Amino acid sequence: MPSNNGFVILTGTANVKLAKDIAKILGKNADETVTVFADGEKRIIIPENLRKRDVFIIQPTCPPVDANIMELFLMLDAAKRSSAAEVSAVIPYFGYSRQDRKDRPRVPISASIIARLIEFAGADRILTIDIHSEQEPGFVEIPWDNLYGSYSFLPELKKHFSNGLVVASPDKGGVPKAAFYSELLGAEGMAIVFKERDVQKMNVSKTLDMIGNVTGNDVLIVDDMIDTAGTICDAAELIKERGASSISVAATHGLFSGPALERIKEAPIDKIFITDTVPLKEEILKDPKVIVVSVAPLLAEAIECIYKGDSMSEKLIPKAHQTHEERN
Repeated sequence: MPSNNGFVILTGTANVKLAKDIAKILGKNADETVTVFADGEKRIIIPENLRKRDVFIIQPTCPPVDANIMELFLMLDAAKRSSAAEVSAVIPYFGYSRQDRKDRPRVPISASIIARLIEFAGADRILTIDIHSEQEPGFVEIPWDNLYGSYSFLPELKKHFSNGLVVASPDKGGVPKAAFYSELLGAEGMAIVFKERDVQKMNVSKTLDMIGNVTGNDVLIVDDMIDTAGTICDAAELIKERGASSISVAATHGLFSGPALERIKEAPIDKIFITDTVPLKEEILKDPKVIVVSVAPLLAEAIECIYKGDSMSEKLIPKAHQTHEERN
């Protein structure tokens, strides 16, 4: 049951615009809490009473990752020490999520460490969107709700694609996501690009081959993020070579690190659909290829579900009820 004292929205500096957009939908203010000491240390001051109130801290752990994580830890601690009834860490983009297993000797499982530190710092609940690996909620003992970017993407994607669509995964790990989008969009088929990743090097992979027929089709590549864009652009090149008539990309988290923009400009990609889980650079927002879809309505409704005790799976997880035959 929700507390009678209402709820409070707090934000760090990671994505203030998104926090304010969410708060506006909910008829609330997003209290900014972070200042900086002269030596660079972060200082957290919460401007209103939290006693016996539910608190939602909106803070994606995007670049600068470590600084934003530290802000999150400090805000969680401040809220817990202020006698909040329940503290939810709303982390639209979860940094370190790619380091989710021991893929070689003498490496940490960084996603597990960060998740456990969030729990230790005072979070009673974690809320994310499209975490990199579905097993990550098992790293902690507190509830962890993961939402899907497809909820926000689908209305926009349906405006751009109808017949003749093929949904593609840029690697074998993304096949379940591609299958999910394929069903929801009523696609005619799927394609899978296979690549070989060098685990000794960061952000290095080589496209090998693909399964699926894309000749003459509009192709939508789906992924959880665009970082340096190497994987997406390699996949687009191969799909174009195999005869696709157009290539678009839908990726929830648009990091666009390093050479990403240059690679995208040179790649045979017609449209890129991304969300605002992380702040987007001005050149991204101005790029004619880019279409930004906001996750603020999704997160606002999720916060309401948590506060009221309603089911998120019933309201916020897209479902495909029709078979391919019924759609046709």
